[in-house]
Amino acid sequence: MDRRVLIALALMMAIALLPAVLFKRPPRRVPPADSAVTAVPPVAPLPPPVITAAPGADTTPARVVRVNSPLFSYGISTRGARLVESVLRQYRSLEPGTRDSAAQLMPEPSDVLGLRLVAGGDTLLLRDWDFSPSADEVEVTTAGTALTFSASRGEVTVQLVYRFRPDNYLISVDGRVTGLGPAGGVLLVGLGPGIANVESDSVEHQTNLAIVTKGARESEKKNFSSLEREAPTELGGPFQWVAVKSKYFVTALFSVDSTDGSAGRLSGVRAAPIDARRRPTRADIQVGLPVTAAGDFQYWLYSGPMEYDRLRGMGHDFYDVNPYGWPGFRTIIRPVAVGARWLLVKMRDFGIAYGWGLVLFGIFVRLALWPLNQKAMRASMAMQAVQPLMKDVQERYKNDPQRLQQEMFKLYKEHKVNPLGGCWPMLLPMPILFALFFVFQNTIELRGAPFLWLTDLSRPDPLYIIPVLMGVSMYAVTKIGQMGMPPNPQMKMMLYIMPVMMT
Repeated sequence: MDRRVLIALALMMAIALLPAVLFKRPPRRVPPADSAVTAVPPVAPLPPPVITAAPGADTTPARVVRVNSPLFSYGISTRGARLVESVLRQYRSLEPGTRDSAAQLMPEPSDVLGLRLVAGGDTLLLRDWDFSPSADEVEVTTAGTALTFSASRGEVTVQLVYRFRPDNYLISVDGRVTGLGPAGGVLLVGLGPGIANVESDSVEHQTNLAIVTKGARESEKKNFSSLEREAPTELGGPFQWVAVKSKYFVTALFSVDSTDGSAGRLSGVRAAPIDARRRPTRADIQVGLPVTAAGDFQYWLYSGPMEYDRLRGMGHDFYDVNPYGWPGFRTIIRPVAVGARWLLVKMRDFGIAYGWGLVLFGIFVRLALWPLNQKAMRASMAMQAVQPLMKDVQERYKNDPQRLQQEMFKLYKEHKVNPLGGCWPMLLPMPILFALFFVFQNTIELRGAPFLWLTDLSRPDPLYIIPVLMGVSMYAVTKIGQMGMPPNPQMKMMLYIMPVMMT
């Protein structure tokens, strides 16, 4: 086989594999703390006994307060004011046991928005307190619709104000703790144990479970399967946001300093697997947030789908929670991926189903790449035309490498042949192909969309018809391209090898 073809294939594999190896960053570690995730700044100890430990768990039966809008139905428990239900009305579950019901993201028992308050040497488990709600059910019709939870024990009083919007999955939380003392403390906000499975493929769901953090640079991902077993995994901030994601859905905590939009106030993350499986699917996840001396704190929670336009509208590069491309290559791949997704959605707005939109998009890509393919074909034919002359030069100067190189360059110049002319047109479309891979893999709009015999465009072809058609069409196109060309054993070999390899 021609060395140039081997080089081209090697370069393609390098582009595909090296980014995942070279840009995989280990999680940042912080020294373990006794009772909190503290990165910056450390909490000053309080003279005891400003806060005393809780006398015991509440025995009052917990109630669930419903918060409804056209987009969601949230359930917030009076036990700890925790988010225990996150039902997305516009997305259905694909899991066999709950198929066609609305997707419910919160697994049981949920610790999302469960609070632990650390001050001095004591920890108050606010997640176990019984809170009194301002209403038993809330209909969200206007932005800023509020729901208040309050609780007290001894000298400590906690008030939480949740605010909702009917057109967004964002929950704004304003809190105040009185009786805390002059030095403030650290609030540990729960994000565990993960995202409930609402997909048809439970293994793929488990593979995509991850913690994503956004500091001053690109987002960093830590898969559940890579969490340490012996000790909790600690990620040091500050972070603008911390998210727990599955393939298509996310629960994320925001806390951005109002004086500097780039400075995060989430001090760190502590995560420990709950189960002992080889690939954990549940984890106890706590995010550190400083509490001022006045006892005030504020954060935002997003619990919903990873719709690119919605995530981008949140700001703070939140769209990077579901990245298109590998770290270091996202700036190249992302514009193409975003453009491809935009085109598919626009075609759907004009009544073209996603399946036919993909067909039209494939035709468009082939037409756009046609000049490059033609250039590669012409370069290959030109190289074949000078092949006899090249062999003659190689035979004549085989004992003089320097002269051989000079004569080869002279031959290329006389016949206007570029030895890499057939390779670069093959490599230039690779960013487009990689971008399309990420679009098809991560775009939630394709989830559950049927087309012909396919029940879900986001899933592989169960009958393997598409891979076979691709191999046959690739063979046919290559065969037609070789018609009228002089016999070439190398091209004949590629005629059979490439379709089989790609299939």
